[in-house]
Amino acid sequence: MSWYQLWVAFGTIVVKEVRRFLRIWPQTLLPPAITMTLYFVIFGNLIGRRIGEMGGFDYMQYIVPGLIMMSVIQNSYGNVVSSFFGTKFQHSIEEMLVSPMPNLVILLGFIAGGMARGLCVGLIVSLLALFFTSLHMEHAWITVLVVVLTSALFSIGGFINAIFASKFDDIAIVPTFILTPLTYLGGVFYSIDMLSDFWRGVSMLNPIVYMVNGFRYGVLGVSDVNVAASLVTIALMTLALFCYAWWLLHRGVGIRQ
Repeated sequence: MSWYQLWVAFGTIVVKEVRRFLRIWPQTLLPPAITMTLYFVIFGNLIGRRIGEMGGFDYMQYIVPGLIMMSVIQNSYGNVVSSFFGTKFQHSIEEMLVSPMPNLVILLGFIAGGMARGLCVGLIVSLLALFFTSLHMEHAWITVLVVVLTSALFSIGGFINAIFASKFDDIAIVPTFILTPLTYLGGVFYSIDMLSDFWRGVSMLNPIVYMVNGFRYGVLGVSDVNVAASLVTIALMTLALFCYAWWLLHRGVGIRQ
């Protein structure tokens, strides 16, 4: 295939994915907006008044970057895992695999679609946050880099989950029992500096800690972990999962059996 044909194939998948989540926006865009608004009201306004400051900022400002990242993570992952599993379930993935379209283009198309939804929801949550507090982006390029890499990482994670899933229940196991606990324990609502040395060490094994703190540093200029370590960790994990997903798709794992 020529570069033009590859670009058309990639664009077709991306447009299909974007139209999919925009068409059902009451299920894909509205619920996270409502959920995050409740977080802002309950944790930011009500509980935040009792907590006071954290990291030199009022509690509302401190948790906003974490809540934005949480919405990006959940929606990037959820879009790809549901969409690609649906493609498998309907057997339309077979039409893609027998076409001249390379596996790399298929993978990139679904990842881009997941990133589009994750970043779209992240933008919506950011705009909602402005009604509750003020945000000043201290390091714009770090903010953009962290959110884009994180969105890509969890889009790939959703793709891998969908590859191994054999029934609809399987696509809910990872978000429920792994993703949600790691997110809530990833420093979204608190600074890990508040923890004892042991639990702080345990928290450093949680990759979401690096994502939340990297994004918080970009927005507020404060972080509980080294920012360079955060960027390297996210980049290496994204590369590793991308190569693994590409290999799984090439081998036809969960598709050709």
